[in-house]
Parts: sequence; C-alpha cells; structure tokens
Amino acid sequence: MNYRILGKTGWKVSEIGLGTWQVGGGWGTPFKPKIAEEILHAAFDKGVNFVDTADVYDAGLSEAMVGQVVRERSERIYVATKCGRRIQPHIDETYTVDKLRRHVEDSLRNTGLNRLDLIQLHCPPTSVYQRDDVFHLFEKLIAEGKVAAMGVSVEQVDEAKCAMEYEVVSSIQVIFNMFRQKPAEELFTLATAKNIGLIIRVPLASGLLSGKITSESTFSKDDHRHFNREGKAFDKGETFAGVPLEKAFPALDELREVFKGDGALASLALRWILMYDEVSVVIPGASKLAQLEANVNAGQLPAISSEQMAAVKKIYDKHIRAEVHELW
Repeated sequence: MNYRILGKTGWKVSEIGLGTWQVGGGWGTPFKPKIAEEILHAAFDKGVNFVDTADVYDAGLSEAMVGQVVRERSERIYVATKCGRRIQPHIDETYTVDKLRRHVEDSLRNTGLNRLDLIQLHCPPTSVYQRDDVFHLFEKLIAEGKVAAMGVSVEQVDEAKCAMEYEVVSSIQVIFNMFRQKPAEELFTLATAKNIGLIIRVPLASGLLSGKITSESTFSKDDHRHFNREGKAFDKGETFAGVPLEKAFPALDELREVFKGDGALASLALRWILMYDEVSVVIPGASKLAQLEANVNAGQLPAISSEQMAAVKKIYDKHIRAEVHELW
C-alpha cells in the first residue's frame, strides 16, 4: 500500500481507502453485519487505514460496525463520517447548529469512539457552504475534543470553492472519475494551494467503469441505480456520476480499446485517479472480498502512459463532457 498526506491534517493515509455505502442500503441489498465485518478486517489487513462512512448508511449500522472493527485493531485507522443528510426537509432553513451537534454526538455513540477523526458535512444545500454559524460549530467541536478535523462532501466544484474559504476545512470529498473530470480542471490546484486534502468518491461511476454494466443490466428496486437516475431521491450525480447510460456505453467501448490487454477496467479506472498527485485518497466501496482485493491492488499497477491519459481525456470530451461538466 502507498500512503499520501491528507492536507493540513498531516495524516498519512492509504491512497486506497474504503467507502462503506456499498456494504448495504441504497445498493439493493440489506446490511449484512458479518460481511461488513469481514470486508473491514480484510481492508485493514491489506494496509487500508482510512475508512469513510456516514450516519445515514443503514441508519447508523455502518458507523457501528466501523467503530467495532476499528476498536478491535491495534493499527492507527482514520475514521471519517458525515452528518447532515438526516435533516429533513433538506433545505437551508432546517440546518441548525443544534441538530448538527446532536448528529455528531450520535455518531460518537454509534462508533463507540472517544473522538471522530474527520467529520464531514454530507452534501448540504448549496447555501450552507456560506453559513459562518455552521463552520464555527465544527471549530467548537474540535476545541471540545469530539472531532479531530472537519471536511465537506460536495456535489459541485463551486461548493468546494466556497467551503475552502473557511480555515477549519481540512478536506474536500468530491466525485471524480474518468466520466467526471471537472475537479481536475478547476479544483485540484486550488485545494493544493490551500493544503486541503482531496477524498475521491464514486470512482467507478456506480459500477459503470467496471465495464460490467450493459444495456441489458437490471437493478433491484432498492438500488439507487434503479430509483435515482433522474435524481428523485438525491442528486442524480451520485448515480452513474450523472452520465446517461446511452452516452456511457460508446465511451466505454473506446476506453476498452485504449486499455486493451492492460487488465480490468475497474482497476485501471482507480489507477487513473491515482495518477493525479493532488489526490489524497480514493474510497471505492466493496460488497465482496474479491472487489476489495482488486481495489487495493489497483494502486500497485504500472503508471498509465501519457498517451493513454490523453486518450481518456479525448473520450471524455467527445462523449461525456456536454452531459456533466457544467452541472457539477
């Protein structure tokens, strides 16, 4: 495993982390404690030391399992969680510091940890990124020793730019992959200049970049890839990175040609992200041990050539840019 620095925290984190949304709810399968426990232990055995969860993942069960396994380990493992999505209706007016404080304290109880390493606002309404009272709350929570560092998980690059104006912000979690390249053009340099860590989520565009999804693929009614393609439950950019499937398949065919004979597209898609030195950690999910192993091994693949990097950019510009670039 290779390690990188997570911005101003100074933490040395594994460049391949573990996202825990995929372990259960939202992907069409119920939370399975034994599988979640096995995946977490296996990840830590392989050198992963950064795990991302949220209070809304399986109504706190994900946080509880992460906390349980971390407490069983002797290594230093950094736990990142998120708060805010439980606030309903999900609008600026309902975001209060009292609710956020209660949710952070709930996460402490869920995990059984004395302190949360990283607490992140979980894709709040855009106007919240300009709320002094919200960011001052996290300064207080850090001073109280309940939280070590604070970050934000964003939908839009412009939201990240707003959040970075607050000194308390140590990290930005953002969607970035072969089909969502705007952050590399407009965010990465700014984040590096401010010494802010970059956590990359949805690295495989909800499985599109695994190359295994076809026009014939179907998904469970409880899988967000079935019910959220048009953003009916939350931002549609979280599902297939916002890319219409009819636009994705021609792009995938061309990507396969670019990387013909180089290995599985999913692993190459992760390696492509790691070609950007500004990235601190990428957090693919895993619902099976085989997926976890493939994710971890992606960091050991040879560097992608400059010609292949240019080809990926060309495919994005040709098929995908017009669909996603200005939306997020």
